[in-house]
Amino acid sequence: MDEVKQLVQDINNRNIKPIYFLMGDEPYYIDKISDFIQDTVLSEEERGFNQVVLYGRDITIEDIVSNAKRYPMMAEYQVVIIKEAQDLSRTIEKLSTYVENPQPTTVLVINYKYKKIDKRKTLYKAINKVGVVYESKKLYENQVNDWIRRVLLSKDYTITTKAAQMLVEFLGTDLSKINNELEKLQIILPKGSQITPEAIEANIGISKDYNNFELRKAIGERNVVKAHQIINYFSENPKDNPIVVTVSLLFNFFSQLLHFHGLIDKSPRHVASVLRINPYFVNEYITAARNYPMKKVSTVVGILREFDVKSKGVGANSVPQSDLLKELLVRIL
Repeated sequence: MDEVKQLVQDINNRNIKPIYFLMGDEPYYIDKISDFIQDTVLSEEERGFNQVVLYGRDITIEDIVSNAKRYPMMAEYQVVIIKEAQDLSRTIEKLSTYVENPQPTTVLVINYKYKKIDKRKTLYKAINKVGVVYESKKLYENQVNDWIRRVLLSKDYTITTKAAQMLVEFLGTDLSKINNELEKLQIILPKGSQITPEAIEANIGISKDYNNFELRKAIGERNVVKAHQIINYFSENPKDNPIVVTVSLLFNFFSQLLHFHGLIDKSPRHVASVLRINPYFVNEYITAARNYPMKKVSTVVGILREFDVKSKGVGANSVPQSDLLKELLVRIL
């Protein structure tokens, strides 16, 4: 995020590079940076003649070079934005000839999502000399909670740890999806508000009591009654609570718990760092470790591998999701 802030600051200060190559597995910042350049470098009046957006599936490298070599009309720069440039992955290295001698009045923005160029090859080295290569990496789950907090703080909102975790459990680590839901909440709630589990439940539709976050906690505590209540809720609402997601999250939890058992230093700070979890949740792992010795955890990991296959229809095509969930819970507990 600091790298993005610096990039934005440089553009605002008119320290503009001729090439921005935006690549990586997390599309959120690629889109944000590209949109910022599109909205900032040229004035509204200049964009009509000096800004063009092209799509990788419709063009060749030669088309990019041809557009990039044009001169701006009555403006300091022209902006050429290539979206979905990963569709040109087989020929992208050919762009290095242009990069070695770029048009100084062109701002060429390459959106190269879900892929990376080889840092050992000519193109990457050439861009680094004259422009910017930004790699947008997927965040770990524990980093997403902090990202949510910082994004909301910048908009004059706060969020409880549980509410942030509910969003991550439900939406995964896709920043674009999470940001869309946060923007909905910002429309509904006044500035200065704290986003709570109740607000998430009322406005996004994620149950504050019956979700994978609460299921994991109940299983870790060996709270049989609560765990069965949640599983029954999942069985009645399968579209909102797919078994594939539940099994995956439980597998991650027990895999981390196995790692926890192997730690010599079990101080909260060390556990949070090694397991890459929010310190707020360390006590859950301490409790679960008491309830599940290492041998039992290993058994549960094996059970979850089995049910991961079954949840995808292998060897259990005719078994309803509700029955699979109930059988899984019984075998874990």
